[in-house]
Amino acid sequence: MPELPEVEVVRRGLSRWVAGRTIAYAEVLHPRAIRRHVPGAAEFAGRLAGRTLVSAERRGKYLWMPLADAQNGSGASPGAGEGIGASEALLAHLGMSGQLLVVEAGSPLEKHLRVRLGFADGGPELRFVDQRTFGHLLVAPLVPLARAVPEPIAHIAADPLEEAFDEEMFALRLGARQTEIKRALLDQSLISGVGNIYADEALWRAGLHGGTPTRGLSRRKIDELLAAVREVMREALGQGGTSFDSLYVNVNGESGYFDRSLNVYGRQGEPCARCGGPVLREAFMNRSSYSCPRCQPRVGA
Repeated sequence: MPELPEVEVVRRGLSRWVAGRTIAYAEVLHPRAIRRHVPGAAEFAGRLAGRTLVSAERRGKYLWMPLADAQNGSGASPGAGEGIGASEALLAHLGMSGQLLVVEAGSPLEKHLRVRLGFADGGPELRFVDQRTFGHLLVAPLVPLARAVPEPIAHIAADPLEEAFDEEMFALRLGARQTEIKRALLDQSLISGVGNIYADEALWRAGLHGGTPTRGLSRRKIDELLAAVREVMREALGQGGTSFDSLYVNVNGESGYFDRSLNVYGRQGEPCARCGGPVLREAFMNRSSYSCPRCQPRVGA
């Protein structure tokens, strides 16, 4: 599943190629893609037609594009601030295999095309392609929190690259949890955007085993871990994210290459880049965790 860096790469592409454009029509080719838009496909299409996408925003693994209110539809421009003249947004979650692609109008339809948006300027379309159909789109109201976010994701915590992220509150909430540090990193109500790959990479950089109890972690260690999370995510952003297959691509269909820079994730048996010991794979929540037993010893081991 795409994590924060991959979703941010897509957001930047949407900001460049789609923000400021007015939707001429929306076509739903598979109802599962809008299953969370309860009124259905016809209402979804009708809600979008004639609306201008003000900007492209992200929190954690979610993307949204505020929709200019009808009376302001002609006034939006590329790079307009989020929520200006907008009371609702087009919200997207990519799921396991979702892709938001900017494609020339008239191009052949993709095999797994689920939704497409055409624009009044006649330029490239925005297409939602999703092989496994776990992703979804919906139109949702914006709620005025510290930052205007779509109502369905108002419960999701700020992500570590947001200005709204509160390090002090994160440390307090983390210390109050009776869980393991990796489980806490994957808890989107505590910190959003971190998934299995970047959790493993950040824990390796911070010298923490994923099974380390959250209670008892010093503030210094928590700060080191947050710094590692941000560091690995920014490095991944610089390389277009992590692509293990063709399912994650940016809006132009290009893959990221941060998989070449991973230190532990997916590297079972390979030498640790820090100490040379073999990387270990362990089962974790129906997935896998990767760590270096020397650099990240289990607590009490």
